Parts: sequence; C-alpha cells; structure tokens
Amino acid sequence: MIKVQEISIDPTTRRAWRAGEEITLSRKEFDLVHALISRAGDIVTREELMRDVWHTSFWTSSKTIDVHLGWVRRKLGDDSRHPHLITTIRGKGLHFEKSSPAA
Repeated sequence: MIKVQEISIDPTTRRAWRAGEEITLSRKEFDLVHALISRAGDIVTREELMRDVWHTSFWTSSKTIDVHLGWVRRKLGDDSRHPHLITTIRGKGLHFEKSSPAA
C-alpha cells in the first residue's frame, strides 16, 4: 500500500481509495496516479510519464497527459485551479504533494 495525504493505492490489486472510500480508476488513470504517488515529493517529467504510463518515447498527443490528469483530479477530489494533491510545475512536470498546503 502507498498512502499520501488522503489517497491510498494498492499496486498489487490496482485499487485506490480517497479518505477510506474506494474510487474507480481506469487502467491508465491508475498507472498515472501510481507513477506520481510512488514518487510523492519529486517532480515527474512528462517524458517520464509517457515512458512509464504510456510505454512510448514519443508524444502521441500533446494533450494525452492533460486529459487523463483532468479525469484523475476529478476522481481524487483535487481542484485543478487550487490543487492540493497534484501540482503542475511549469516547464518541469508534475508533483504529487506529500502534504496539503494547510498542513
């Protein structure tokens, strides 16, 4: 189990929970969350995400990550305008926050 803030995932069973309530993620959504939460506190580049989640070294679409990230943020309860879980570091990548800004 990996737990960061109120999000828990089990990579073995590919299940996820928010504040103890199970949430349903598609295969790619789970892979995206896993890639980010397993490196919580670190910046994960878009190139790393394309390689690790989509298993490609080229961009299939410039919006692929953004679209999936939008779905993930909604399911995790993370407001894209004021994110507390997954933040975008302009020009660098994405960052899964170890603690909420209020903490």
